[in-house]
Amino acid sequence: MKVGIIGTGWVGASVAISVLHDGTARELLLHDTRTDVAEGEAMDLRHGSSFYPSADVRAAGLAEIATCEAIVLTAGRGGRPGQSRLDLLRDNAAVAREVGAQLAAARGVVVVVTNPVDVMTQLVVEASGLPPERVVGTGTMLDTARLRQILGRELDLEPRSIHGQVIGEHGDSEVVLWSTVELGGRRLRDLPRWDRAREPALAAELRGAAAEIIRRKGATNHAIGLVTAALLRWILRGERRVLTVSRVQDGAAGITGVALSLPTVVGRDGATEVIVPEMDDGERAALLRSAEVLRAARSSLS
Repeated sequence: MKVGIIGTGWVGASVAISVLHDGTARELLLHDTRTDVAEGEAMDLRHGSSFYPSADVRAAGLAEIATCEAIVLTAGRGGRPGQSRLDLLRDNAAVAREVGAQLAAARGVVVVVTNPVDVMTQLVVEASGLPPERVVGTGTMLDTARLRQILGRELDLEPRSIHGQVIGEHGDSEVVLWSTVELGGRRLRDLPRWDRAREPALAAELRGAAAEIIRRKGATNHAIGLVTAALLRWILRGERRVLTVSRVQDGAAGITGVALSLPTVVGRDGATEVIVPEMDDGERAALLRSAEVLRAARSSLS
């Protein structure tokens, strides 16, 4: 399998090392407008080839990247302390449009990581003309993983034993589906030891997780690298997993023409079947508000 990564900053480098350790790619192509940086990253990664499954790693141009089975977009400016993901919009929109236009002939699935990931996903679809299902944003996959980690800590359980989802924007308007979080076949809210009064504080911790990391070290990169590598593995193996990825919606949950995350079947054809989860009235209203936040953000660029 041939995987291309566009952008070799903090996130691109973390995606690259995670993909190599995962063994998904037999060829890993790196591209950056800073050609020396892409070449340097490729050299550095090649020097560690004794410690990951066999793969050829090298720098490449966008024309060759477009021939990959999967293409990852991480290019763009990262967040700064005190900024929301939507604050990055104008700076990174130009990147999404420029790269998207050069991926019009791409034959694989395009995975968008650059923030704000939902609007960037929509812009890549618009600029490339690719079918919406073949442009997949990492969306709230990381938020969902953070939710499980936080609940694992609160309940003293392995996070993988907890099943819950975050949907909507990967950002401040994201929606935690508390009503359907479950473990062992029982809803979290039905457990005698669960205190629903804790939910707002835990949701706030979840929303602020990236900001806390950026305040301390300047960027978030390792967890999203692992998320992206797993997403690539499941896409390229055609595993048809249900994941909270972002794609341009076409009527699911009453939402059209905006990219956001809902549980979606993901495989070699991209993000195909959207599955609308059970929601209570408050969660449904919050999801529609999240869609409007993203619609307004996209409209602000017109």
